[in-house]
Amino acid sequence: MDRIYIKGLDVFAYHGVMPKEKRDGQRFVLDITLDCDLSRAGRTDRLEDTVDYTAVMDAAVQAMTENSYDLIERAASRTAEAILRAEEKVERLTLCLRKPEAPIDKIFDYVAVEITRERKDIV
Repeated sequence: MDRIYIKGLDVFAYHGVMPKEKRDGQRFVLDITLDCDLSRAGRTDRLEDTVDYTAVMDAAVQAMTENSYDLIERAASRTAEAILRAEEKVERLTLCLRKPEAPIDKIFDYVAVEITRERKDIV
């Protein structure tokens, strides 16, 4: 299986348990790894034979911004499902959703969840 990487997709959204997070929002960062067969694109050099990166990013941003969830686990899951629905060439994806400004009174780079979903997982 071949892979496409989208790293550091910045999204401003309103996920979190704290009222301030729901009200003011914050920055989230997504790293997306797409597993797909790129052999046809490698042979043809045609855009339509590969994954549409823009469609993937658009689906991710829309999924992250159209609803507000308490948990980043839920936001990550909904985002992965949206990507799989948007781009049929993707068979499996791994999504790391980072929350660099989580309201925790400690010094840290970020908190994150990483999930993997397959096409067969979406209903």
